[in-house]
Amino acid sequence: MSEIRPFRVDVPQSDVDELHRRIDATRWPGEIPGTGWERGVPLGYLKELAEYWRTTFDWRAAEEWLNQHPQFTTEIDGANVHFLHVRSKEPNATPLILTHGWPSSSAQYIDLIGPLVDPVAHGGDAADAFHVVVPSIPGYGFSGPTGQQGWSMSRVARAWAELMARLGYDRYVTQGGDWGKVISLELSRIDAEHVVAAHINMLVTIFPDTPESLAGLSEDDLRKVEHTRWFADECTAWSRQQATRPQTIAYSLTDSPIGQLAWIAEKFKEWADTVDRPEDAIDRDTLLTIVSTYWYTATAGSSAHMYFETMHTTADHIRTWGGPWPLSVPVGVAVFPADATKPIRRFAEQVLPSMTRWTEFDRGGHFPALEQPRLLVGDIREFVRSLPRPL
Repeated sequence: MSEIRPFRVDVPQSDVDELHRRIDATRWPGEIPGTGWERGVPLGYLKELAEYWRTTFDWRAAEEWLNQHPQFTTEIDGANVHFLHVRSKEPNATPLILTHGWPSSSAQYIDLIGPLVDPVAHGGDAADAFHVVVPSIPGYGFSGPTGQQGWSMSRVARAWAELMARLGYDRYVTQGGDWGKVISLELSRIDAEHVVAAHINMLVTIFPDTPESLAGLSEDDLRKVEHTRWFADECTAWSRQQATRPQTIAYSLTDSPIGQLAWIAEKFKEWADTVDRPEDAIDRDTLLTIVSTYWYTATAGSSAHMYFETMHTTADHIRTWGGPWPLSVPVGVAVFPADATKPIRRFAEQVLPSMTRWTEFDRGGHFPALEQPRLLVGDIREFVRSLPRPL
């Protein structure tokens, strides 16, 4: 079934009222005095954010923002796939598919669509125009629970190849971060006949942790090594939970909006370019739009299952994130300093031999489409400009 159907976000008012009722009925835990984010989301901050969600955040305004570009759904491999699709008026625009990760959604790219599709209206050059496709990963948001086993990152990549073919794009560029990075690279591997290049952020470089392998690294790179060790020890509880027991965490996140709020807000604080709270880097209403999307679609569990599926269907879980990726297409890498991962170029060149662009920025984190959209758009443009013509 290849029908493409128009879609609009339109949550029933009864669901909005139910969310408010559940927030009002929250049973709050205690907190050890003098502690902060090192033990999880602080109680005072979460109460403040929950109160804003309940009394000030306007879901109907969020729906208008989500609905500003054409959206569609189509069935691919038994899953209902939601996506935004905006064609440029420029005849030579380059097709581009943008893929989000966890705990984000396709909403993270909404404010990039205008500059990418119509660069002239945003101070750019018509030659930098793109036709933009922004799908929601099956099991996430408006792609909804899949109700199936086997939706690993490889299966998503195959679905994206089918989606781009169904939309009539014979040659296209991929872009993504987090799961979007993994999916974009896998898509570039399995659909190399049609993918002309891949642009990614949040590269992971996994290195042999021996004195010999680290010899000659700069002081900055050695700090990245220490960060990698610290992150592996202190910051991977969410991944292990979702990769091993996704069904268990699904109960609390699907039943408690405060649980869902904390589960996501923590990662925006830790992974974005922040100091005290997620809002240092991410607009509060945008954050709550993403959290609300997970809540209204009840996709906390189905999004978590992707970790389990990928870990149990990939021969090497480490390779899923750290490569190697012996691709035939050029790859551009954007590195943002506050990201959860801090890749080292020497090791990146070993796992991505077709890498042709490496850009290190001085600000931004894991969600550059939300934190530093101009930098991300600029890097995508410059990378695609560098590709041999015609594409």
